[in-house]
Amino acid sequence: MEKYKLSKAVLINGEKFYQVIALKDFGDIQSGDTGGYVGSESNLSQQENAWISGNARISGDARISGDARISGNARIYENAIISGDAWISGNAWISGNAWISGDTKIFGNAIIYGDAKIFGNAIIYGDAKIFGDARISGDARISGDARISGNARTIK
Repeated sequence: MEKYKLSKAVLINGEKFYQVIALKDFGDIQSGDTGGYVGSESNLSQQENAWISGNARISGDARISGDARISGNARIYENAIISGDAWISGNAWISGNAWISGDTKIFGNAIIYGDAKIFGNAIIYGDAKIFGDARISGDARISGDARISGNARTIK
């Protein structure tokens, strides 16, 4: 059984989105709860407990799966993949071929793009930007105006 359906299309900044509406109880979501916005059903998995809420939007070929949560005004687009128990909120933007998984938390005005990969228990917030081919993992904490790019790697 599907866990959500799509509302009628709405235009947001000239782009077509559909609000998600829960069809059954799962995780802390109740049947009938309205969520955030997707460009298509392929953006949000019908499996497990992944959910988008608030004014958050996901579009393009981006995908949310596992038990990941997207909320606030977060934007996920292009080919970004959010999975595991990842939590994206605030005004965070994830784009490009970025891959976010594990128990990662990204919030504030953080921006992740390019081929960046964030996993483990990493926490990224503030105005931090991670891009290029950077890899952030383990218990890394990145905040403020930090800029991490190129082939940078965190080490436990």
